[in-house]
Amino acid sequence: SVFSAGKHLTQLDDAQSNIDEPEAVDKLYRLIELEVRGNDPAVLRSYAWYASTAAQHLGIEVGKIWAPKKAHHERYTVLRSIHVNKKCRVQYEFRTYFHFLQFHRLTGSTADTFLEYIQRNLPEGVAMKVTKVGLEGIPEHIRVPEKEDVAEAV
Repeated sequence: SVFSAGKHLTQLDDAQSNIDEPEAVDKLYRLIELEVRGNDPAVLRSYAWYASTAAQHLGIEVGKIWAPKKAHHERYTVLRSIHVNKKCRVQYEFRTYFHFLQFHRLTGSTADTFLEYIQRNLPEGVAMKVTKVGLEGIPEHIRVPEKEDVAEAV
């Protein structure tokens, strides 16, 4: 019976701790932009389709999805033989393709869940950069005073 009394006390303590903790307000995002880059444009198109479809299934508003027409080229010229024949060179080229996806009006928990889901399924050779634009309230010193506040001041 002592054991059961201790059990009830812990239940009461848990209930009190739930009352004392204030609920955390979820952060709001106006826009989340994904920049996806890789070496294969077909993989990027497929991943953009996957991410937008996942967002639609989660009820996230999908914004603009676009890709630049040209890839970013980096060329490196090196000597074919290190010690002789300076005229004989080899050129290497890296092409990096980009895709941009925008998602509008998300809560913090939805954004975290969605980003974790699509990052876990990121293909090999693809990098992702996430830019979040949050919603903030107007500070007190900038707000226009309400009519009631003006009447009290006079």
